[in-house]
Amino acid sequence: MPFDVPRLLACLILGSFVAVAPALGATPADTLVVGDIAAPATLDPQAATSPAEFRILSAIFEGLVRFKAGSMDVEPALAERWTVSPDGLTYSFDLKAGIRFQDGTPLDSAAVVATFERLLDPALADAGTFPLAFIFAPIESVRAVDEDTVAFKLRLPYAPILASLATPTGFILSPSAIKTQGAALSRHPVGTGPYRLGTWKTGSAVELERSAAYRGEAAGLAKAEFQAIPDPVERLAALKAGRIDAMTEPAHDALPALRKGRTGGPILAETTAPHLWFLILNTKEGVFSDRRVRQAANYAIDRQAIAEETLGGGARLASGPIPSAFGASAGDVAPYAHDPGKARALIREAGAEGKSVTFLVAQGGSGMLEPVTMAQRIAADLSAAGLDAKIQTYEWNTFLSNVNPGLAGKADMAEMAWTVFDPDTLPFLALRSTAKPGIGGFNAGGYANPEVDRRLEEARRTGDPATRARLYAEIQRIVHEDAPFAFVVESRIGMVVAPDVEGLSIEPTGLIDLAGATKP
Repeated sequence: MPFDVPRLLACLILGSFVAVAPALGATPADTLVVGDIAAPATLDPQAATSPAEFRILSAIFEGLVRFKAGSMDVEPALAERWTVSPDGLTYSFDLKAGIRFQDGTPLDSAAVVATFERLLDPALADAGTFPLAFIFAPIESVRAVDEDTVAFKLRLPYAPILASLATPTGFILSPSAIKTQGAALSRHPVGTGPYRLGTWKTGSAVELERSAAYRGEAAGLAKAEFQAIPDPVERLAALKAGRIDAMTEPAHDALPALRKGRTGGPILAETTAPHLWFLILNTKEGVFSDRRVRQAANYAIDRQAIAEETLGGGARLASGPIPSAFGASAGDVAPYAHDPGKARALIREAGAEGKSVTFLVAQGGSGMLEPVTMAQRIAADLSAAGLDAKIQTYEWNTFLSNVNPGLAGKADMAEMAWTVFDPDTLPFLALRSTAKPGIGGFNAGGYANPEVDRRLEEARRTGDPATRARLYAEIQRIVHEDAPFAFVVESRIGMVVAPDVEGLSIEPTGLIDLAGATKP
């Protein structure tokens, strides 16, 4: 979606060695120090929106469910199990016994009810207090069946609800903290995770302490500290110098050198996120109203050059609206081949040779990778195929104000990037015919296909994973043929770790599993 909640495809236990240089300093032996891209603005999981916030919160809080290590499949977390009613409208969760929050409050069904009553409070929603609460819009009510069982009643069958519950926005809060802290909860988070908040130096560092209340195996290190180092070059320099133990998101141009390092230096771990970078094509007017020209644009783009050269190998080629992170749901559709000859032939056949297309481009922004450089490369590819792409660049918020209301009357194409938690997300919000801008949708290109709509509706209503996967794979094939977008790459996200750190893992959601990390 147009906000960035970066999410990785596989949980990697760091074991492939890529060296940079020997560390020159040392962090405390009992502390894992992580250099991250930004400082948190809040530690309230219901108000948080940034990757840096989510990484800290995932050490403090837990949800009823979580994504399995190394996948985007959902498994129990604070819940022991769940059941779904035959009509798909009620999800009942049995809570694990003996869990307490870090303030000593027991986890029970009342805590879950309090969490979601706060998240779904209409007054807070109207005020925009919790920006991502909309992913729980299908919930009609949350009810305590008994002390250890809680039931979610939905307004309509909605299979993606489990994925929503696995996100940081669905983390369960201490009801005592909700009551006593109020809005100050953003500075005083209380969850059930392996770490609790220690100290917070606003704008620079957050220190976490091992939680004595955690029900599972104690965290391997007594403390974890997140330092805000926005510049990736500075983050890498700090790691080389031994001032930090790990860093998030190395720069794309640093990746080739990191992969070629010597044994004994920092370790580079990479994996593919459920993150798509793509072009929205105006299917309602102009040259891209002709499917042949849309397909031509797809054949014209040299995705491999973008992935390997522009992004330093930090991406894989995309084939459709459902990222490969979702396995069978992504189907077996291959990315469009780079075939300039075929692109030129289709453009000539459609009578579009030499036509100009207006291309909206962001100067930067959430999840946009290298937006200007990528756009310039794509414009050159289109030019070689017979289309004259006229780039118009905008700062991020202005860019969104031009794209999100729709391209009609303004542009022929625009770049965009989304990170998604469920195979339903992008096709439902951006390709469904009724997902119109201004009424909760992002179908900026005006695409409409009733066969896609029908399958989306059926996939949302079925709880059978195999049936959902089949339907989404069919959507992937239809969209690939219709080409309302040009899907370019799926982002790979990396983390670089000092060689003396073991057991640190990174998840498909872009979160870091701190609990298993150890140092000599």
